[in-house]
Amino acid sequence: MLKEGVFLGKRYEIIERIGTGGMADVYKGKDHKLNRFVAIKVLKSDFRADEEFIRKFHSEAQAAAGLMHPNVVNVYDVGQDRSLHYMVMELVEGITLKDYIEKKGQLSAKETISISIQMATGIDAAHKQHIIHRDIKPGNIIISRDGKVKVTDFGIARATTEANTISSNVMGSVHYTSPEQARGGVVDIKSDIYSAGITMYEMVTGHVPFDGESTVAVAIKHLQEEIKSPAEEVPDIPYSLECIILKCTQKNPEKRYPDAQSLILDLKRSLVDPEGSFVALDGVARPSETVAITSDELEQIQREANYDDDYDDDYYDEQDDYDDDYDDEDDGYDDRDEDVNPKMARVMKILMIVVGAIIALAVIFLVARAAGAFKIGNNTLLSATADSKVKVPDLVGMTEQEAKKALNDKELGCKVSARKTSDKYEKGVVMEQETASGEKVKKNTQVKIVVSSGKTVEQVSVPNVTGQDESAAQKTLENSNLVVESTADYSDTVEAGKVISTDPAAGTTVAEGTTVTMTVSKGAKKPDTVAVPSIVGMSQESASSTLSASNLLTGSVTQNYSDTVDVGLVISQSISAGTKVNQGSGVDFVVSLGPEKKMIEVPSLSGMAADQATEALSSLGLSLGAVSEEYSDSVTKGFIISQTASAGSQVEEGTAIGFTVSLGSEIKEPDEGDGGDKEDPSDNKTDNKTDNKTDNKPSGNGSSTSDSSTN
Repeated sequence: MLKEGVFLGKRYEIIERIGTGGMADVYKGKDHKLNRFVAIKVLKSDFRADEEFIRKFHSEAQAAAGLMHPNVVNVYDVGQDRSLHYMVMELVEGITLKDYIEKKGQLSAKETISISIQMATGIDAAHKQHIIHRDIKPGNIIISRDGKVKVTDFGIARATTEANTISSNVMGSVHYTSPEQARGGVVDIKSDIYSAGITMYEMVTGHVPFDGESTVAVAIKHLQEEIKSPAEEVPDIPYSLECIILKCTQKNPEKRYPDAQSLILDLKRSLVDPEGSFVALDGVARPSETVAITSDELEQIQREANYDDDYDDDYYDEQDDYDDDYDDEDDGYDDRDEDVNPKMARVMKILMIVVGAIIALAVIFLVARAAGAFKIGNNTLLSATADSKVKVPDLVGMTEQEAKKALNDKELGCKVSARKTSDKYEKGVVMEQETASGEKVKKNTQVKIVVSSGKTVEQVSVPNVTGQDESAAQKTLENSNLVVESTADYSDTVEAGKVISTDPAAGTTVAEGTTVTMTVSKGAKKPDTVAVPSIVGMSQESASSTLSASNLLTGSVTQNYSDTVDVGLVISQSISAGTKVNQGSGVDFVVSLGPEKKMIEVPSLSGMAADQATEALSSLGLSLGAVSEEYSDSVTKGFIISQTASAGSQVEEGTAIGFTVSLGSEIKEPDEGDGGDKEDPSDNKTDNKTDNKTDNKPSGNGSSTSDSSTN
């Protein structure tokens, strides 16, 4: 666990830990470069030595970093500091959908649809970036304080392409896993849609459809058991929403929505036409067919479950391997889909025959009845029919559950047609019934009731108490019939004892009796002090790491010459070792350039012979560099033509200076076109002169003398 005040990457300050998972801890942090609060996921020490896992950790960040959407928790940065691998994400203040469901028990249809639309929009954005989440569940859906729904934790997500599928043996969160994922088959966008359907089921019913004592038991239920319609528990659920949930949770992926965009369209239509029959269930009006599981697949699930029983699904899942050799013939569906249309054709043919027979019997009955054929004394067939009717009980004043039981005892159904406020009836009590009590109706008739949602609650606006004293603010809020709770926090801008903010915020319309939490200032937080470590003699990198480990920052780094400290090591530091300073303070230090070298002015070598030039360089503390030779018509043989460093320039002592020595004039070969062996007297004369001149030895002043006359 990281301490408060520690900096990562010289930029992100750790403020407090806000969560933990099997693979990583999550901290609230502050980005001092952009001056904003962030969430920082830091990999646990157990996994830092696993290079493959580290690679996957960074791969996750890179995949998610390309996904920027208002319904997704965005990833800002990924890095490493002192063997700590971390990912910086958007900080969302709010509550997980899981906690929200537990708090409310069940969500209304409108609230479920509203949350589902935003959830599906975030999933759709990921799918368009070729990212499959593979762990959609209420715990990975966050509802921010302003009502925005965001999908988070792409912990077992992996970027893919149209040409590649993802196959994995990851169980994930087994209560929400798709049948193909539990089976270890191909996982694609329809697997996320299945998990979204399970999440919607939990929103409307308050619980998941399948539960068991182990992950194996739950996984097998996903494979073999039918999902009960949510209408069996929530009779007033809109028909369209019921069908949407059933379509999302079909065992066969081909019968689910083809993509998240199609799901979004049906959810939006459900808001407008709740009882509409526009959802195509591919011939299945209720939960879809089960899928047989082989003994080999059962053993595979058991092996995976043994690994997964300790899986902490709050954050990062390390199992993220591709299976490029997956055999499509073992996908668990065989050729079952090919039998659907023939079967449906046979069923439709039988239904046509049955319907025809019923119509024929009805016609015969009506004709016979008109002729009086069914009269038997004072009794008639109609009296027998009347006996099959039952009286509707008086339901007003009963609780909703009591009303349902009373109707079920009479073999009647119950449907809540509306929930209305009432000052007369308590919440959950039947206040109206659309079929009057005592009226006779046929068995299995559905009786509609209106249930009280409680007394009418007055709405108030949360007053603005920011900057007020705690006691005065509390009184102001209580005068608005609000319940007040207080919490404290540090503030650099609000005086201690005064209100920083309220939750809900000022101006928000809420019901009377709503709890409002005031955040009261504790004043500016005084930073903790630390002792400055000694960094003299360390390399620049080691010095920076040592300061960071002490929660200090690297300040200005300068360089200087030193006769005693080796190149690259710290000569001195701006704050003496052992001095107490505030955490986050910067420490400047100076790095050695080594001993300062003496600067020498380069002499002019022009007019010197090679040995004279060498001696001149040596006497000044310079060394001899590369020496080359070339012909020159203007410089006498053996003398300097040019030098590598300009005369008068400044170089360090010991610098190598090279030069070029003249070979004299270049001797040209006779022209073959002059007659071959004949010698030109003038040529001999010229050669003699050249030879005589070349053989002359130079004097110290660069002049030459001749041993023979040129006359």
